Amino acid sequence: MNIERIMASLEAKHPGELEYLQAVKEVLLSIEEVYNQHPEFEKAKIIERLVEPDRIFTFRVTWVDDKGEVQTNLGYRVQFNNAIGPYKGGVRFHASVNLSILKFLGFEQTFKNALTTLPMGGAKGGSDFSPRGKSDAEIMRFCQAFMLELWRHVGPDMDVPAGDIGVGGREVGYMFGMYKKLTREFTGTFTGKGLEFGGSLIRPEATGFGGLYFVKQMLETKGIDIKGKTVAISGFGNVAWGAATKATQLGAKVVTISGPDGYIYDPDGISGEKIDYMLELRASGNDVVEPYAEQFPGSTFVPGKRPWEVKVDIALPCATQNELNGDDARHLIDNQVLCVGEISNMGCTPEAIDLFIEHKMMYAPGKAVNAGGVATSGLEMSQNAMHLSWSAAEVDEKLHGIMHAIHAQCVKYGTEPDGYINYVKGANIAGFMKVAHAMMGQGIV
Repeated sequence: MNIERIMASLEAKHPGELEYLQAVKEVLLSIEEVYNQHPEFEKAKIIERLVEPDRIFTFRVTWVDDKGEVQTNLGYRVQFNNAIGPYKGGVRFHASVNLSILKFLGFEQTFKNALTTLPMGGAKGGSDFSPRGKSDAEIMRFCQAFMLELWRHVGPDMDVPAGDIGVGGREVGYMFGMYKKLTREFTGTFTGKGLEFGGSLIRPEATGFGGLYFVKQMLETKGIDIKGKTVAISGFGNVAWGAATKATQLGAKVVTISGPDGYIYDPDGISGEKIDYMLELRASGNDVVEPYAEQFPGSTFVPGKRPWEVKVDIALPCATQNELNGDDARHLIDNQVLCVGEISNMGCTPEAIDLFIEHKMMYAPGKAVNAGGVATSGLEMSQNAMHLSWSAAEVDEKLHGIMHAIHAQCVKYGTEPDGYINYVKGANIAGFMKVAHAMMGQGIV
């Protein structure tokens, strides 16, 4: 495999799509060795086929705001690869959404879903619409307009969207309601639905829960107990909430959360009512964490900075892509952090990742660590298909088992001769091999 040639070709075809090109290059570098051991992959041009999405839908979304003014946004659905199952991936509503970000997320989703052991392909979608500052009625009208374009391209055995940044249970409910109206069918076409109409217990917190199960496994491979360890978390939405909740349950102490305005340092630990307050902050729609410091004396708000300068044992990016850079990584290394787990998608920059691996640190990428969210979405699909509902304990037990299996695959493919576990390499190879073998078995299509 000639990585330079493949990347040069992609850059020429897709100039300026930095996130997508970054994600592809990271995967190609880590699978190069194993790929070259399979000449049948090269003959079938597996890589050239795998790095391009199967199809992309781009559409105009026109809706009317509360003032009666017509608004226009762009909508997208990137169906990346369905070699191992129906397309599966979230819908993101945020002003930053563009094709590069959705292609990177769909590409990552393909491998992440393969790692879960569940039959799901990779996809992603969204719009540059921002729910912040919008009324419920405006959000409903936008979601309905979005589905008027998308409904023909999704279905329980075709493409199953879910939530992502800016898309929670409310938005999923509005989109599902419109889909049901248009198709006149009640099917498991969306995941992250309300519990009353087919949703799964513990889905909102599943990404954070799964991330902590994975991190606990990482530490245990080195004989380290997570109890009593301090944890830095970024973000303050559902993912950070789930991570803080499970870290506390496992006996660790979460000391930071963050937002676009800066971060909170709480040396007493963010637990109990403080974790509940995170959800209140998010629900307020202001997208800032500063009020936490006013609510809880003893905590400090640090404006305009990220929490990676705080001395902790475990660092967990939970917000967005490329939120932890090379300088942040050096802070963590200097502070002798034990473990870094990406619970956000591609939360670390390539420079940060290279530094972690160079220093033989315990570091694992989002496609492995945050797979708990989509794994639980897969479990929701199973419950919908069987027309039943599992208890929270049953879902949690299955999630724990899936994260354990993902960790085992990473160790199998990522353990190097000196014993260091390169989780990036392990996750990429494990996911790639499953998708590649499925593509080989289905011919040139």
